[in-house]
Amino acid sequence: MPAGWALAKTAPAAMVFLHGHRLAGIPLEALSLDHDLGTSIATYEDETTRPIMLWMCENDWWPEALYVHTANPCGQEWLIGMARRYAPPGTLRGYGQNYWGTCSIDDTERHPA
Repeated sequence: MPAGWALAKTAPAAMVFLHGHRLAGIPLEALSLDHDLGTSIATYEDETTRPIMLWMCENDWWPEALYVHTANPCGQEWLIGMARRYAPPGTLRGYGQNYWGTCSIDDTERHPA
């Protein structure tokens, strides 16, 4: 992750963070979503950020800037599609499989929204 960002490794951890900000009335400056988060040991199911996106849609609560940085093309399409449909105009700022340029084995890929 880029310097200055907080990391949530699971969707539930991210949801606690987002819900806490919402309840406290603290706006979120930026959020970057990777579609695939790995496999949950407790459930042995693949974990994604889809629940986070659905929560933002259902609660109409969005960060000022939203980025998608996933190498999963189907997941990227879903996240971007939901953001374009439900987020306020200008919220989705960019996407790409290595948007932040933090993966040394992938070329940096950036697409403005």
